[in-house]
Amino acid sequence: MLLLPLGIAWLTAVLLIVLNGRNRWVGCFAIAGMTGNVVANIWLAITVLRDGPQQMVAGGWEPGVGITLRADALGVTFAVISTCVLLAALIFEVIIGVHERRFPALVLFIATGLTGLFLTGDVFNFYVFFEIAMTASFALAGYGMRPRETRAALTFTIINLIGSVLFVIGIASLYHVTGTLDMQSIAARTGRSDPTPLIFIDSTILIGTLIFVAFSIKIGLFPFHFWLPPVYRDTWPAVAAIFGGAVANIGSYGLLRFGAEILPHEREVGAYVLIILGTISIIYGAHQAVSARRASEALAYSSISQAGYIIVALGIGGPIGFAAAILFTIVNSMNKTVLFLSTGLRGWLVGVAFVIGAFSVAGVPPSAGFFGKAAIFHASIATENILLIALLFLGGGLSFVYMFQIYQRDFWERNRAEQASPFLARMHVLFLAALILVVGIWPEPMLAVSEQAASVLTGDSVGVSTGESSPDTRIGGGQ
Repeated sequence: MLLLPLGIAWLTAVLLIVLNGRNRWVGCFAIAGMTGNVVANIWLAITVLRDGPQQMVAGGWEPGVGITLRADALGVTFAVISTCVLLAALIFEVIIGVHERRFPALVLFIATGLTGLFLTGDVFNFYVFFEIAMTASFALAGYGMRPRETRAALTFTIINLIGSVLFVIGIASLYHVTGTLDMQSIAARTGRSDPTPLIFIDSTILIGTLIFVAFSIKIGLFPFHFWLPPVYRDTWPAVAAIFGGAVANIGSYGLLRFGAEILPHEREVGAYVLIILGTISIIYGAHQAVSARRASEALAYSSISQAGYIIVALGIGGPIGFAAAILFTIVNSMNKTVLFLSTGLRGWLVGVAFVIGAFSVAGVPPSAGFFGKAAIFHASIATENILLIALLFLGGGLSFVYMFQIYQRDFWERNRAEQASPFLARMHVLFLAALILVVGIWPEPMLAVSEQAASVLTGDSVGVSTGESSPDTRIGGGQ
């Protein structure tokens, strides 16, 4: 079961790489493979949420020695939402017409990397899948091959390579300190690491800082955001949706997994820094979005602002903060998918879809975004910091302003003067927007999943099932 979603994505990607993705039947084949990956991830998620975490070790080795695949509530939640975004963007591009033969294969390679990254229990394996996803993303950034796409691809590649280098230095340092690459074993040992004798600080704080910077680059957090606006602005709508709704989740997941589970002490030490940077990102991104003149540019700055909410929740920590960060990530992925895909279309149906996405970003009920914003405010109230709460309200108010500036300029005025886009494309985006409303009207499953995923980070989750005679044995432990 752990190998099935990974295997489907990988085999489909390998087959697609030799085919011409501009042919409609190839696009349909890619959609079928991507759908198989999503269904397998959902099946795995249902199993994990019902029976507890699942684990297997390659080659029959003991945990901590062989390469471990491990699915818990946190990993499967991110796997499902990210692959659903990839499927939505792939369907959209196939409907309007694929421009380059490599597009379907690259989407499936990204799915392979993201699926493996979210379902691994080994830090080095995390890095391998991380690079698979990022390498495919580098190639996808230049999709279209016009000068602006090429420029966006170059910017995206250079900056994110810096993040990759910082991350691999961080995991090499973790191995040096702990002597293991197994995530749970690292978490157990980092608390016993000796302080660095020359500078009198815990060596894992330096490691945690490296990893934090690496993932902050991926998510586009201030002050590591400078690459994000030109890339999201100049790529195709489907590519921007993939980057904003799926690839950016590498940063969110990495910060949660490493910051809250593997290096919890280091997260606590830097909690105020996280809250300050997150708050600055919220206000800065929203202010720049208000000043933007193009819809794609405003949405790019909005991504910086939305990343800030996740970091604030991570800084607050605890069951409330972690659940809020996970819930907001889910909602943000849905919002960004709808909004970025809408920027490439015209017609009143698209305008309706955009309004739903805009309401969700602003946190207006009955959209799903209301619960994302409410969770962040609930977590901030627990800090009893009036200034933080006020700044969060300011960011929310600015998000309402810039989202409806976009609507007035790009969908109210231009829709009346331009011909409507293909009907199937408009219906596809409207369907995705309707899902935001459905989740907003019936939020209980999303709230329950977020809380269960957060329990992984607070140590309240159940043991891991390995499929052997003792399914209740805990990882690392049985022990």
